[in-house]
Amino acid sequence: MAGGRKVTSPSKPKARLTSGEGGQRPRASNERKSKSTSRNPAKKSAPRSPVKKPIVDSSSTSHNSSQTLSINSLAKLDAENEKSAAVRVKEREKKKKANGVEVKQKEKVVTGRVIKERYGRRKENKEKRRVVSGAVLEEGRGRRGKYLGDAKGRTRFGKGVWYLIVLVILLLVILIPVGVLVIGKKKGASSSSSKGTPSKSSGLNEKDIPPAARGTVLDPSTWYTTTDFNITYTNVTYGGLPIMGLNSTWDDTTRANQNTPPLNQKWTYGPSAPVRGVNLGGWLSVEPFITPSLFSSYQPSVGIVDEYTLTQHLGPTQAAQTLEKHYATFITEQTFADIQAAGLDHVRIPYSYWAITTYEGDPYVPKISWRYLLRGIEYARKYGLRVNLDLHGIPGSQNGWNHSGRQGAIGWLNGTDGDLNAQRSLDLHDQISAFFAQPRYQNVVAFYGLVNEPRMTFLPVAAVVNWTTSAIQIVRQNGINQTIAFGDGFLGLPNWQGKLEGIEGLVLDAHQYVIFNQAQIAFTHQNKIDFACSGWTSQTQESMNPATGYGPTLCGEWSQADTDCVTYLNDVNVGSRWTGTMDTGDPSTQILTPSCPPNTGVCECTNANADPSQYSDTYKQWLMMNAEAQMTSFEYGWGWFYWTWVTESAVQWSYQLGLQAGILPTTAYQRTFNCSQTVGNFQGLPETY
Repeated sequence: MAGGRKVTSPSKPKARLTSGEGGQRPRASNERKSKSTSRNPAKKSAPRSPVKKPIVDSSSTSHNSSQTLSINSLAKLDAENEKSAAVRVKEREKKKKANGVEVKQKEKVVTGRVIKERYGRRKENKEKRRVVSGAVLEEGRGRRGKYLGDAKGRTRFGKGVWYLIVLVILLLVILIPVGVLVIGKKKGASSSSSKGTPSKSSGLNEKDIPPAARGTVLDPSTWYTTTDFNITYTNVTYGGLPIMGLNSTWDDTTRANQNTPPLNQKWTYGPSAPVRGVNLGGWLSVEPFITPSLFSSYQPSVGIVDEYTLTQHLGPTQAAQTLEKHYATFITEQTFADIQAAGLDHVRIPYSYWAITTYEGDPYVPKISWRYLLRGIEYARKYGLRVNLDLHGIPGSQNGWNHSGRQGAIGWLNGTDGDLNAQRSLDLHDQISAFFAQPRYQNVVAFYGLVNEPRMTFLPVAAVVNWTTSAIQIVRQNGINQTIAFGDGFLGLPNWQGKLEGIEGLVLDAHQYVIFNQAQIAFTHQNKIDFACSGWTSQTQESMNPATGYGPTLCGEWSQADTDCVTYLNDVNVGSRWTGTMDTGDPSTQILTPSCPPNTGVCECTNANADPSQYSDTYKQWLMMNAEAQMTSFEYGWGWFYWTWVTESAVQWSYQLGLQAGILPTTAYQRTFNCSQTVGNFQGLPETY
């Protein structure tokens, strides 16, 4: 770590004690003489004395102990001294040379042994080693670290150079494929995700995942796809819910279109700034009519009618594989790009309680859909789309319909476990709201939904209102400042007047369909548009007025369909109101009399379920007008969310397929019909199909 390591003073280098020429100790190569590095000035070394000659005193004489030397004698003595010195020098050089030869011979023997051993090893793995370094070794026929070129070795490369060459080759072998992979991934990311091809990051390393987390939902190696997920392991949670898969940064400066504020600027909801949004139904909460392929392969006797029975039949492993593939491919980044391009500005994302947890006896696939919910929110953020979080299925089922997860009895606020499931759902909101109170969701999450379509025509109204009040308190205490959406429960909008008074920041979520009402489904084509322009408009305006309704009102679901003919719409293997074949087995809910306009002929679903290429121009005109009339009406309130974006085959329930068929406006905020024009009688359009 920079600046964190303790720095110690380097010790002075010591002179080596290797013997040098003449037995003298040579000065170390890094030894310096400097006054700044020594307390006392260095003494000058005395000059070496030449070979000394005998001292001759010419004035001294001795007849007993010495004898005067002649000039010739002195000359001979000098010659002998010089000869002796030369001999000594020659002997030293000879000895030095001999020592050098011995060292070379030793080195040659050692080096030869090493080379021989290495050569033997190379020979054993000749084919494997040659792939990497064979070309380098064979070029020049030299030993590693020796000579390269001609036999005289005019060019020499040391071992370090060879290591560098091999390293460069290895880097090229590694980096070039990685670069191609990254470029290919960037180019193909959108197309691969739209095709649903599983994509796994090459950066996954099992060692990065703690042993306790391996094989769990936090282990990316178990994911169907890692596209646009952060695969860096983290066990950080908020409200006990993981952030695994999210990036640490985000950008809230994006906007859906020029008519909407960026995410980081306030949206003042109302008729002057209505929501124009779409649901992502059938994605994280499976719905049979949206994805019939998940259900159509089973015989009616098997009893696969909802997500509960589907996952129960498949078992944990196959259910997880089947549904995660669905999560990964049914809605992708391209979905959000297309929604933005259609002029829409909000998405409502239904999800169910098993995204957070499951309980004893539940067959649902636990927690996997949570990861895709978070990725979907990030896609929405990227395209400037605000999010409406919709808890679509809660413990016990709030309505007994298949899109709550389990078709049949209502076990929430009703029955043996009604109170238990009510508390469980409050506990869920404690976790969910704590998670989405994070700063990263303050702008992109615009609406926080409590529960989808509680069946208040069956459940005690007071119990639902009390539960709603408790849920609001929990959510607000955890820091959710966004608008909280609560369902109208099919009570009728006027019946909410005076309820939940004094609680700020709420919006009433109404779902408006004519086809689930036996009287309204029987309207003629002209009457259906008249009702959309007058009936829906008046209801919206009355609900928006606190004197006659609740106040802020939003249409959370609607469609342009004018029949209930779509396969599985009224439950798996159940017919339709339109044709009088809705045999539920319950006299209180079954409809065995056709519901198309009276006195118009025999009702049938062939043309209603036909491919849109078979639609007549008049029928297309009617479908477009019916859609734009409803858009206009709901914009007298806080706006609308179409149900839904994509289906496998139900064209009149899919905004995407409706755009392709030319029966929805190309841009949601640029429309032709606004209820001020005259509605024609649509002559030539059969009322029975």
